[in-house]
Amino acid sequence: MSGTGTIAGDDPLQTAVWRLRSRGCWTDAAALLASRAGAAPALQRAALLVERCLFTGDGWAEAEDALRTAEALAEDDDDRGGAACERGHLAYAATVLGVRDRADEARTALGRAAALLAPDAAGRPLLDYRRGLIAEHIADSPQAARAAYQRAHAGATARADPLLLSFTWRHLAGLALRDGELVQARQGFAESLRLREELGYLVGTAPALAALADAEPEPEASRLRAEAKRLFHLLGGVPTWLSPHLTSPPPTP
Repeated sequence: MSGTGTIAGDDPLQTAVWRLRSRGCWTDAAALLASRAGAAPALQRAALLVERCLFTGDGWAEAEDALRTAEALAEDDDDRGGAACERGHLAYAATVLGVRDRADEARTALGRAAALLAPDAAGRPLLDYRRGLIAEHIADSPQAARAAYQRAHAGATARADPLLLSFTWRHLAGLALRDGELVQARQGFAESLRLREELGYLVGTAPALAALADAEPEPEASRLRAEAKRLFHLLGGVPTWLSPHLTSPPPTP
């Protein structure tokens, strides 16, 4: 989801799904939803399997199957828009990870999501964030990316979505670092890390530590990277794209 989703709440199922997802156990989390009927569980299951692709570079066929199921079960424009957003994210992941160039498909799917989702729809901030990813990592348009991330950030703030905020803080900080705005970059990376630690989002904590390290001087930078490396190995080498960046700074998906 590289973004958002139900974290916990009062539903024991959602609590269990979040605990598994936060530790990188996407297949197990998706399996818990398999017995739930309807569009919402199908979309959530697809989103988990798409996120697994981005973090591991594996599981593409299962994600495609889950997406087709979510698309078939969609009942209204919100459901269809959510499924299109996930399809765009899967195409984005395949492109940035070098599996296959699906950039046009990513843009088309996110454009379709934008046409289906109302401006005040719950899924709109996540869509804005993902359009920022396309602008930054595929179109190489930092100005357009910043505008999209800022819209996503405002939407996540209004909806009290701390997980999505951890992503928008991090990517806005990355653009600030790119522009040499070290104070702003440190603040954003630190906020992203704080939110992920508070949420217990372990699979996203190593990338947050490594990102903050890119904006910190030594010896703090080395300390942060060492902690990121420890977590990375604890979780079995996930996310796979982080490995080359644990000793030197990155642009990340």
